[in-house]
Formats: sequence, C-alpha cells, structure tokens
Amino acid sequence: MPRGRQGSRIQTEESGLMAHTVESQLSLVKRGVEEVIPEKELANKFKEASRGKRALRIKFGADPTAPDLHLGHLVILRKLRQFQELGHQITFIIGDFTAMIGDPSGKIETRPKLSQSEIKKNAVTYQKQIFKLLDPGKTEVLFNSSWLGKMDVSYFLKLSSRYTVARMLERDDFFKRYKDKKPITILEFLYPLLQGYDSVKIQADIEIGGFDQKFNLLVARDLQREYKQVPQVVLMLPLLEGTDGVKKMSKSYGNYIAINEPAQTMYGKIMSIPDSLIIKYFELLTDVDKQIIKKIKGEVSQGSLNPRDAKERLAIEIVGTFYPEKEVEEAGQEFKRIYVDKTLPAKVTVIKKLPAALKKEIKGGSIWLVRLLTQTRLVSSGKKARSLITQGGIQIDGETIKNIDYHLELSREHIIKVGKHIFRKILAQ
Repeated sequence: MPRGRQGSRIQTEESGLMAHTVESQLSLVKRGVEEVIPEKELANKFKEASRGKRALRIKFGADPTAPDLHLGHLVILRKLRQFQELGHQITFIIGDFTAMIGDPSGKIETRPKLSQSEIKKNAVTYQKQIFKLLDPGKTEVLFNSSWLGKMDVSYFLKLSSRYTVARMLERDDFFKRYKDKKPITILEFLYPLLQGYDSVKIQADIEIGGFDQKFNLLVARDLQREYKQVPQVVLMLPLLEGTDGVKKMSKSYGNYIAINEPAQTMYGKIMSIPDSLIIKYFELLTDVDKQIIKKIKGEVSQGSLNPRDAKERLAIEIVGTFYPEKEVEEAGQEFKRIYVDKTLPAKVTVIKKLPAALKKEIKGGSIWLVRLLTQTRLVSSGKKARSLITQGGIQIDGETIKNIDYHLELSREHIIKVGKHIFRKILAQ
C-alpha cells in the first residue's frame, strides 16, 4: 500500500487541494454528519492545509470482528472518499490488535474474544472490500498490531497513567454496567486508550466514526494533547438502522446488507427495508441531490409516490455503487420476477448430491429438514434452522413449512426457499 509520507506530514499535488475553497470542502464533508467536534477547528484544518499545500490525514479504524463490511460501513467509506476527492489522504487502520480485546461501545455485557486466526482472516477481506469505494493510491492501510503489539510494559504503563478510571466511567455503557453490577474487565477500560493511541501514532488531523464511538474518539483528542500534538477534529456520522428498521446494522443482529453480496441479493434486501428508512438511506448512502430527496420524501408522505418505486430508485443507486449498470438492471428484473410476478429466479443453484454424512440420515426415503438446511449450509446452525421454520421463513415448493419435525421426501426434486432471497433446487436422490 502507498505510504506517501514525508517527515510527519503527507504532501499532495497542488491541483488536488487548490481546486476547492474552504467553504466548498466544509459543505461537502458536513453533509450527513451528526456532529463535528469542534466545528471551528475543522475550518481551520482546511485553511491550514490550503496554505501549506498539504493533505490532511484522515483516520478511520475498524476492528476485523466479522468478515463482511456492510452498508453501515458504507456511510463512513463514502465520507472517506469525499475527503479523497478533495485531495486529502486516508489512513485506514485495521484494528487487528484491538480486535483481540473487543470494542465495548454500546455493549451491556463483556464481548466474546476472537482468535488470532479469525482476526487475520477477516482482515484480509477488509482490505479487499474497502477498495470497492476508496482509491488505493490515496489510501494507506495500517495494522495497529504493528505498534501496539510491540509496546513494552513500561511504555504501556505510561500510556495507562494518562487517563483515570473516573473518566472511563463517564461512558454511558460503562456507567450502566457498573451501576447494574455487571462485570467490566480491565481490558475493556484499556480499549479506548489503545484506539486513541492509534491517532497519536499516525498524527491524525481528522477522525471519522459512528456516533456510538464518541467517547473513544474524544479520548484520542485528549491523548494527542498529552503527547503535545494538535488534537484531531472528530466527525461523527449517524448510525444506520438495518433491514429490521430498529437496531443498528450489524452482522450479529442478522439485519445487515453486506457490500460484497451479489447484486441480486443486495437489491432484494434494499427493497425489503421498512418505508421509514427510505429517506435516511437516500441521505447517507447516495449522491442524490438534497432537493430531489426532499421531493421524494414529500411525494411518499402525500401518497403520490409508491414507497416501492422510491425503494427501486434507492436500490438502483446503492447497488450501482458496486456493480455495472447491466448487473443492476438484471437484479431489478430478477426482483420483479420473484416478488412481483411470483415466479422462480431465472437461475436457481442446484444441489445434485447430498453430503455423504447426510445420506446416512435418510430414513424411509426422507430427511429431517433441519439437518438438510444445516448440512447443505443454507443456514448456519440447527438453532437458526428451527427459528426460521417456526417463523415461517422456509418454503418447500411454494408451501410454508412451520413444523420443525418436518421430513422432506427425496424421491422427487424440490425447490427450497430460505428467507426472502435464497433458492435451491434439490434433485431426487
């Protein structure tokens, strides 16, 4: 990855920064931002960068706790790309060290720890996915294990002495757990310090994060002052609710839309979001003009525009971020075929032979549906399979199955539908 650093600051071509006024930069980067701390310093950063003809260092960090980045991350990736278009440099920190601790933000319980092999595997996918949107030539990718993993005990103790337990307990989630007498590990107290030290290490000018990261981002400002650096400006973006319309988008909640999903799957999931999220998704995930979004909002609320039509435009905009126009068009046609015309997809993946281990469980020519779903990897676990069945999320040949003891007859072929978007044809065995 390009490093492009000269001394302690990144240099840039004059054409990148001088083409934009401070006012135009502020207008662009503040769109969709929940809060800027402090806003006046953001303008000063742009002024100093223009005078010195240098790029600002924009920091974003993500712990590789899951293999997929999703549309919640896209909100931030889009903001990072805007900074790149203005001529600034992105430093994407993959928190392979901090992932071993687990970010306690918003958690009411101690988080389970990940193994190093899981973290390493997820980190590889992160690197591939971020360049679906970011310019590799203007992005440096760093792993915080390269400095945190080498920190000796004496230096670590000095870092720990720069923050108090009282300050840590100002965090809402820590305070709530402390009040409810739920455990808080020392490691969790250390997490904000280590994330903040990342900003010290790279001398960040600006850090971007979700609103739930506010405490961690402000700790970084405090630490930079301690280390005699100019504190970074913090840009906080709103959290994006997932497909359930309630909880923030997260793989752990099962309400996410991954940015590396097939166009058809992504299109279908966007079409399934609650109507209440249409405008927010337009504002945070697309470049559609504000006035057009306002017009869509008014027409939907007045009933002159069907929410489905608004979602269709939304899906075209978002899926088009990652896929060429032809694939977006095909995804739209496939959605209409399945959910409007109520017919099968143009292409259905065929399961010709069952896994050998599963064949041993065939009794009287039939197989337990729960085992079939798990062993063919249509669902991740038996618990998930049972849940989907009882909730009506499984169809066999168009019929909803709600009996967890259901056995599938294997003397003929079947079409199985799992959830809203997965179809499989199982041939006679």
